[in-house]
Amino acid sequence: MTHPRNTPAAAMPARLPLLRLLACAAAVVTLSMGIRHGFGLWLQPMVQSNGWPRELFSMGLALQNLVWGVSGIAAGMLADRFGAWRVLLAGALLYALGLCGMALSTQASTFIATAGVLIGLAQAGTTYAVVYGVIGRHVSADKRSWAMGVTAAAGSFGQFLMVPVEGQLIVQLGWHNALLVLAALSLLIAPLAWGLYEPSSPGQPHPATPPGLGMWQALQQAFAYRSFQYLMAGYFVCGFQVVFIGVHLPSYLKDKGLLPEVASIALALIGLFNVVGTYIAGWLGQRQPKRWLLAFIYGSRSVVISAFLLLPLSPTSVYVFAALMGLLWLSTVPLTNATVAQIFGVRYLSMLGGFVFCSHQIGSFLGVWLGGFLYDMTGRYDAVWGLSIALGVAAALINLPIEEKAYPASANSGATVQP
Repeated sequence: MTHPRNTPAAAMPARLPLLRLLACAAAVVTLSMGIRHGFGLWLQPMVQSNGWPRELFSMGLALQNLVWGVSGIAAGMLADRFGAWRVLLAGALLYALGLCGMALSTQASTFIATAGVLIGLAQAGTTYAVVYGVIGRHVSADKRSWAMGVTAAAGSFGQFLMVPVEGQLIVQLGWHNALLVLAALSLLIAPLAWGLYEPSSPGQPHPATPPGLGMWQALQQAFAYRSFQYLMAGYFVCGFQVVFIGVHLPSYLKDKGLLPEVASIALALIGLFNVVGTYIAGWLGQRQPKRWLLAFIYGSRSVVISAFLLLPLSPTSVYVFAALMGLLWLSTVPLTNATVAQIFGVRYLSMLGGFVFCSHQIGSFLGVWLGGFLYDMTGRYDAVWGLSIALGVAAALINLPIEEKAYPASANSGATVQP
């Protein structure tokens, strides 16, 4: 079999234009992540309107994150095999259906099925694992971390843009109608998916992938590799921290007597500053060891959370906390996915990224659910804040021994996976 490096140029898969690729990928992530980042704003109006405990709402969003993570594996496999654009189309339809169902939910079971299951499936098909697979296949290794950083920054801009809009929609239209408006917006992902159509089948060998290495072989090698396990463990902590804060910070601040506008501004600031943080992380990832950057991010989160809890609470302290957390918020995303691509190549990047993200979402499930459960038990969020600090320290330490060099493929493939 001809080695990919010796394949004639005419037989090489055509690459998508960089500008179109990044514009469409960024717009998809902006919509998908922007909508879901504001879900915490619905906690109090929905539980008060329906007479639910906070744990029920928390369980719905916790299940959403878990379904997102587990189904993200299948979404990644389907995108690698049949093309990301098909998965994005299905995800857009599920997103609209889930948001409409969430708006009409009056029973706990309906809320769990729509906000939890349908929207979880939708997010799996419209976010990073699917989009990053296309970026990995069409952006060269020397620009890949930067390109992923640009896309992650778009997701952060979506939070900055969408959270205040969602807050105003709730005020002006009521929480039911606000969700219906978001359902219509989510359908815009469908036309954007065409911009990520790959002329060659993603299932065909890519120049950066050795011949003879099948999907299941790649998966077995990844799970047997210690550095892959460390990446999954660190990403678990990322999910725990950011989703707990994103969902429960508005209620935490309201319990402390601050106006609802403070929470909306804080979530928007997280999104705004994370535009900067994720871009810088992607840029630095091309120049510095990504494991050092990941360790710094996780450790810094623990420091920022500790300072926020120890200092007197005021709108100013909330905004400073939001800005600093924003710099660290999704900056792990391009670094983690670029590390996976660097170690294992790009042919199965959506699939392997899906497994890493599943770990992230298991952490998200626990973060959002424990926030509601322990609040209902104790009337306070202190225990989950403390756990977030401890996990951040652990994640910083666990990322340091990661080896970023290309993983040698099995003897049967007769080649080495190139980054």
